[in-house]
Amino acid sequence: MKRKNVFLLLTIVLFAFHAKGNNVNILDFGATRDTAKLSTAAINKAVETCFKAGGGRVIIPAGNFKSGTITLLNNVELFLERGAVLYASTSHEDFPRQQQPAYRSQKDPGGWYALIYAEGASNIGISGFGTIDGQGARQAPRPGPKGAVHEDRDGRPRNILFISCRKISVQDVTMQNSGIWNQHYLDCENLIVNNIRVYNHSNRNNDAIDIDGCRQVVISNCIMDTDDDGITLKSTGAAPCEDVTITNCIVSSFCAAIKCGTESTGGFKNILISNCIVKPSACPTEPIFRTPRIGQVGIALEIVDGGVMDGVTVSNIVIQGTECPIYVRLGNRARKHTDAAPEPPRGKMRNISLSDINVYDAGNYSSSITGIPGSAIENITLNNIRIVNRGGLKQGEYTGDPLKVPELEKEYPAPDRWKNLPSSGFFIRHVNDIALRDVTLRSLATDPRMPVIADDVEQLHISGLRTDRPDAKAVQLLNVRSFKRK
Repeated sequence: MKRKNVFLLLTIVLFAFHAKGNNVNILDFGATRDTAKLSTAAINKAVETCFKAGGGRVIIPAGNFKSGTITLLNNVELFLERGAVLYASTSHEDFPRQQQPAYRSQKDPGGWYALIYAEGASNIGISGFGTIDGQGARQAPRPGPKGAVHEDRDGRPRNILFISCRKISVQDVTMQNSGIWNQHYLDCENLIVNNIRVYNHSNRNNDAIDIDGCRQVVISNCIMDTDDDGITLKSTGAAPCEDVTITNCIVSSFCAAIKCGTESTGGFKNILISNCIVKPSACPTEPIFRTPRIGQVGIALEIVDGGVMDGVTVSNIVIQGTECPIYVRLGNRARKHTDAAPEPPRGKMRNISLSDINVYDAGNYSSSITGIPGSAIENITLNNIRIVNRGGLKQGEYTGDPLKVPELEKEYPAPDRWKNLPSSGFFIRHVNDIALRDVTLRSLATDPRMPVIADDVEQLHISGLRTDRPDAKAVQLLNVRSFKRK
């Protein structure tokens, strides 16, 4: 019996030693809690050591640490203990330009800059209840060869940038104050982002999270408050954004809270957005882009740089505020994703379902579903939607003639280009096969506009529409072919 006990104790000790060997603490490599000093070399040495040992956790303990670029390697997880704060350096020299990756995209500046970076890595992660702070208000652009380059490629570091990585987990951490986009996942696969908190109001282009040309993605249980777009799906390169689930999140944004776009080259397929709350930002300062304080858009679905959007379901959403609760836009900006790429053809949008959406305290921009002449949005259903807008407009405060609403197909897609449309509820144009079922449109103060306007629409089905107006004066039809109403 004694020999068995000794053997068991030895096994436990050896296991504990092995586990400890795969959990490395950055303090053991020279990191310091003094933010007047850099811990970049120490943290990267800890990552390398952990990688060579077969993987594990690199632990950032409680305390304040400052760093330049940290490069994650295969099978390594960066773990921020509760009370740990990782600050980004504000010196350009601490963020060397990364080698240009094999995967190219429209945002590629010729080599990226980031606080936490990985390319082509597998089985990596960031976790713990600590905080990542990009010190964004102090992150200055880098001048290009002929002065400053385009504002979203000017060298400000992202808090997180992973390119062409696989099996990624990011959970529990708090992220704030990034120099530009907070998190950017580009051409990645099998990504889970869970239970994170983001507060990002320190610089231009302060998106909360950008899922860019990624496949098999789950974003869940997150709380985000941002100056720019909130949860954003993009396709800035040839890869599609595909098989993505967004659920159980609370999002505040001065721009678009939950968005597919603007860049759309690779398209979007099989996107599920559910059980989310959109509400006004808690930030007390004015929006950097002078967008509405209540938010510009609640849910935005956009194809403007080519690509195909196919199979999108949005359900169980509560939207408090926002000038434009629902914005579905097919345009033709046709921006190339690289200089050498051909100009993208007109994109397509089809098979879209929006249901069980409750909107209150909305502004007066009106929701819109618009294609362009010769390119219609196809097969879209709106079911069980309730929108209560502010109302109270007077003549001259909105576009009176729906035929005078400009197409603007080449412009950046955002509802502030039109502002107050001639409809109070939905402006529908260039759409084939659209159904509105059990839709309620109300105004807090009298709104002189028509609740629903449809122009150049094929197969319009309306049933169970409830408005502040008599049924005969609730819908205006302009060049509508095949209209059914119950």
